[in-house]
Amino acid sequence: MACLCFLQRSEEVVSAAVIPNTKINSINRGLRQRSKHEKGWDWYVCEGFQCILYHQAEALETLGVSPELKNEVLHNFWKRYLQKSKQAYCKNPVRTSGGKAKVLEDSLQSSDLGSDLERLSDTTCPLESEAEFQSDPQIPKPFPVTKGSPKSASVCSGSVDGVEYSERKEKGLVKMTVPRTLALCSLSLLWQRETITVSDLLRFVEEDRIPYINAFKLFPEEMKVYGRDKGIFAVESWPDYEDIYKNMIEVAIFLDLPRFPDITEDCYLHPNTLCMKYLLEVNLPDEMHTLTCQVVKLTGIGEVDFLTFDPIAKMKRAVKYDVQAMAVIVVVLKLLFLLDDKLEWSYSDLAEAYNEEHREDTPQFDFRKWYQVMKKTFDEKRRKWEEARARYAWKTKRPLYRSHIDKSVAYKKREMVENLQKQFSALVGSSPVVEKQAPSSFQFNWTEEGTDSPCFHGHSLQGLLKMKGQSMITKNSLYWLSTQKFCKSYCKHVTTYEESNFSLSYQFILNIFSFLLRIKTSALHEEVSLLEKKLFEKKYNESKKSSGSKKGRKH
Repeated sequence: MACLCFLQRSEEVVSAAVIPNTKINSINRGLRQRSKHEKGWDWYVCEGFQCILYHQAEALETLGVSPELKNEVLHNFWKRYLQKSKQAYCKNPVRTSGGKAKVLEDSLQSSDLGSDLERLSDTTCPLESEAEFQSDPQIPKPFPVTKGSPKSASVCSGSVDGVEYSERKEKGLVKMTVPRTLALCSLSLLWQRETITVSDLLRFVEEDRIPYINAFKLFPEEMKVYGRDKGIFAVESWPDYEDIYKNMIEVAIFLDLPRFPDITEDCYLHPNTLCMKYLLEVNLPDEMHTLTCQVVKLTGIGEVDFLTFDPIAKMKRAVKYDVQAMAVIVVVLKLLFLLDDKLEWSYSDLAEAYNEEHREDTPQFDFRKWYQVMKKTFDEKRRKWEEARARYAWKTKRPLYRSHIDKSVAYKKREMVENLQKQFSALVGSSPVVEKQAPSSFQFNWTEEGTDSPCFHGHSLQGLLKMKGQSMITKNSLYWLSTQKFCKSYCKHVTTYEESNFSLSYQFILNIFSFLLRIKTSALHEEVSLLEKKLFEKKYNESKKSSGSKKGRKH
């Protein structure tokens, strides 16, 4: 998606569909008008978000994502958003107070949408020539002169429509925000079925590989950012998984997107594939993958219709693919070890004794040893993560200020801070520059036995399984449900997660897994509970019937 300016002025045309596959050439580009106060460009808020999206797409391509995501999928999603929000691809775009927009009759309509993405790009609105926007995509193109722009725009904000955009409130309108740019990127990744999940996206933001915090610093110098623009583009917190997830659904519904491409068993986002990936990540035996596949089959979460996102379906929900896969692994660990702070340690004693007597054989998985290795590695990883967050520089060399009048003061303050930082660094000595590591799908690096981070991937589950007929089952026949009572309201959410109600082993596993996904522990617990409800549906139904009969007897 080239960072081109979608907002253009064109002559009245009765119907552009008469001449197919042609562009309207009579476009009045106008001149880029410089602001009276700042000597910068007159620019619109949507141009700012467009610039952010462009750089985010560029970053994703650097991380190995197919160029089609930027040039086709995200490009067309953004075009559709501009039309739906009446900012472009319509008559009289809403850019000033009181402005109204009427969507062109031959523009894209929701009723014309099919499952093919190409239909999303079927718009007759004029675009710039290919050569024009490929020349320098990072800099917005000359913007048409806006007649009658409110005087307050140049005083209260750097953008022309910053004030109007902040105050614009319409029923059903989903206003673009910086977090929603990530949601739009995530939707594009999902459409392409790329190998980047929402949790990966959040981690890459943390590692500063994808623009998010202070993304406005990527704007060209001529795009002045101040006043109301601060509330629109300045982000003062890290992105949250649940917020991105909810924004994905909201944006998809707002855009009237069709059913996404099917998530089949050969896709990266299928739970069988993700479970294998996360088993490697958390250093668990490869043999557990057979059990995770069985859980996926029994619960039905591997079915295409369950996994495929469909914004126009009655149940508008998207699967949390990464969280769901981690929940499957938690359920398998409970099936094997019960995780009641007793059985797992008993099995560990047996595995330790076996490994001592059979040093030449494949070692049996020792939960205690795995716990010790993971705790040490996790504590170190968590400490570095917390230190990195504490040291993160929220301020940029391009400061934000309330109005053009405060510009000189803001820059002087910033210059003073930088000078103090240089003096302090000279006093304490320059700290060694930490080389930025190459991006990776894995956060932990497990090595062979006998090192600080031994690998458990090849360990056996022999001591935990037994034969029954023609199949292997777990020796442990007990299981406790993470949540026995669900919310009575329509949402059917699980009850609140309180650590004190659960075993230390269960808490430890949830803490590690949720950290890897950058989610709250309660969110993973909820996913585990919902998965257990599918796996033990009969038991839940019996419990529900018994509780209902008791209530009946009371009356």
